[in-house]
Amino acid sequence: MVVHPLVVRITHWVNAVAIVMMVCSGWQIYNASPLIPFRFPAWMTLGGWLGGGIAWHLAAMWLLIANSLGYFGYGLIGRHFVRSFLPITPRAFGHDLREALAFRLKHKLGTYNAVQRLLYIGVLVLGVAALVSGLGMWKPVQLQLIDSLLGGYPTLRWIHFFAMSGIVLFVVVHLALVALVPKTLPAMITGRAHLDASPAEVQS
Repeated sequence: MVVHPLVVRITHWVNAVAIVMMVCSGWQIYNASPLIPFRFPAWMTLGGWLGGGIAWHLAAMWLLIANSLGYFGYGLIGRHFVRSFLPITPRAFGHDLREALAFRLKHKLGTYNAVQRLLYIGVLVLGVAALVSGLGMWKPVQLQLIDSLLGGYPTLRWIHFFAMSGIVLFVVVHLALVALVPKTLPAMITGRAHLDASPAEVQS
């Protein structure tokens, strides 16, 4: 059975590459002027120096924007968002969260529970926040409306930092769940999965 359409799989893997490039080059840029008394180790960064980090960051940005436009277009026109992420109700979220914390959450592969739906919507919002704040810092004159609405360059840096932190946290949790349920990985590569397995497994 097909659980992940081709468009979703392609944009997922392109997005994975783009995000790794964006985050690692962003850490290189951050190290030039840290917001907090902490610097990322050199092996975790991309670019080698500030100028190199900026070059990688901008290159990855265009890849991410193009890929995201394709994903959002498919999600809206193809109703992928409606089918996969809605509805979410407080009762369903509370129930699924309690079941997940107790390791009793049941589901079918390819069907997102309420907790997953909220997390996926949340990371999409964080992605938009990172993009808007990043554009405002990159072009503060041409896009001064963003700076004005969001409180200026220093505030944009914090928004960008927290959005990045949220995205990285999501990726860590996502990878941990994939490690717990390895059969979800082939499904994201081939798009197909056998749904006759035990429903008690946790989907990434």
